[in-house]
Amino acid sequence: MSSDPAPPSDQMSSVTLSDSTAAAVEESQFSQRVLIRSIITRPDGGAGLAGQIVRVGGWVKTGREQGKGAFAFLELNDGSCPANLQVIVDAAVGKLSQLVATGTCVHVEGELKVPPEGTKQRVELRVQKILDLGTVDPAKYPLPKTKLTLELLRDYVHLRPRTNTISAIARIRNVLAYATHTFFQKHGFLYVHTPIITTSDCEGAGEMFQVTTLISDAEKLEKELIKNPPPSEADVEAAKLLVTEKGEAVAQLKSAKANKGSISAAVVELTKAKENLSKLEERFKLKPGIPQKDGKIDYSQDFFARQAFLTVSGQLQVETFACALSSVYTFGPTFRAEHSHTSRHLAEFWMVEPEIAFADIQDDMNCAEAYVRFLCQWLLDNCLDDMEFMVKNFDKSAIDRLRMVSSTKFVRISYTEAVAILEEASKERQFENKVEWGIDLASEHERYLTEVKFKSPVIVYNYPKGIKAFYMKVNPDNKTVAAMDVLVPKVGELIGGSQREERYEVIKERILEMGLPLEPYEWYLDLRRYGTVKHSGFGLGFERMILFATGLENIRDVIPFPRYPGRADL
Repeated sequence: MSSDPAPPSDQMSSVTLSDSTAAAVEESQFSQRVLIRSIITRPDGGAGLAGQIVRVGGWVKTGREQGKGAFAFLELNDGSCPANLQVIVDAAVGKLSQLVATGTCVHVEGELKVPPEGTKQRVELRVQKILDLGTVDPAKYPLPKTKLTLELLRDYVHLRPRTNTISAIARIRNVLAYATHTFFQKHGFLYVHTPIITTSDCEGAGEMFQVTTLISDAEKLEKELIKNPPPSEADVEAAKLLVTEKGEAVAQLKSAKANKGSISAAVVELTKAKENLSKLEERFKLKPGIPQKDGKIDYSQDFFARQAFLTVSGQLQVETFACALSSVYTFGPTFRAEHSHTSRHLAEFWMVEPEIAFADIQDDMNCAEAYVRFLCQWLLDNCLDDMEFMVKNFDKSAIDRLRMVSSTKFVRISYTEAVAILEEASKERQFENKVEWGIDLASEHERYLTEVKFKSPVIVYNYPKGIKAFYMKVNPDNKTVAAMDVLVPKVGELIGGSQREERYEVIKERILEMGLPLEPYEWYLDLRRYGTVKHSGFGLGFERMILFATGLENIRDVIPFPRYPGRADL
């Protein structure tokens, strides 16, 4: 036992620990800073790094001057983790009034030290040098350190990533995206990039954003015609007359056996007259407005020479690769022009859509269950600090819900069984939507099954064919299709999938039953004409997965740049 007295607590911050076994914390390979995460998420909270000189950068969450302006405390966050690093700056190092405002960006160099006993921090940074500074006018900065509502933050979509909540969601979203690729790559799936622009309506719903240049082309033409009016009919007739005259002149010279030079010169004049006539006739046909044919918009004049849309799903296109490469998936943005203002709808959202050859509906359900359980466990293993933030501030059951789903075998029931359960339940409780066989289950029905009846994730399969898409395999009863939905607590439907109809005649008939034209789907029918294969797949709404994980209520808060009716900021 050492007889040396312990230093007074007010001197502790000046004491460094010389732990020779602690490895030096390394700077980010492509950035002139040490990630704050690599300092404070160590098992010792960073205390073992005391004495090391490091550069850090980040944005001030809170700042305050102390000691009558002698020094300042800053809470610095760089987005690498939810926790902040406490930074101490002496007045001799920099102008403190420029440093303490919330939102200020600082890039500093200093020494890591152990703070005095009794403080919650395990390590702090004593600044020796200010490398860069991005100041903020506190009177104008729209994100004060007081807590703002998520609804208000949607008005500052370009600044809201600086808040604790949105940065936590960004990290959770990142981890779930990484987990998605990890799961499918681990199981031998190939990642396929499907098109954003499509000429097929996967859902047959018609709620699609159209992609066209006809409007902008019409506006350009209108301006151009005002600037350079089209020729009159008289101008065209005069040009025709000139061509006739020039043609006759050439014929006369040839008849008179004029010299070659004279004939060549006359031919040149005739050619010029014909080119001028062609240009005049082309401009004479130009009419302002969107081109029409037989009273309808003439899409042959459009950019793609046909109607085109933003995709509502990459499923149909990714099936082409499944029918050649067996196990594939796509993960990208999809679009729906649905005028909905609910907390569950976006105009632009992301979908994860695997497609598996030689797989039936049972294989499809097995894959969906394994994927969801993998996502939940991965989030617990790799993003627990952010999940703890969500539990503390939004949903106390969020982590328990993830643990339950990751460790529970999903209940599987047929649609008919689900309806029977709901009909029985409706005798004792009032559902807003009437329960009967043939309805599309509403969110309240889905949540009753998963939250009340079974208290676990539920997969409902074999839905009535009348409420499902044309590509789903018709069952032997000819009343239902081999479709399945994965239902989870908090959000209801998380995944929708099915075994695809691989029989040519059956799927052709289904397309016609849905009132869809065959021509846009001829390529899809080719997959059944030539080497058809049993295959299945599903789609997971990525933002719904984040809602489920975090416990947030509005889907607009879990996507970086929400698009919905009336809003498309940035």
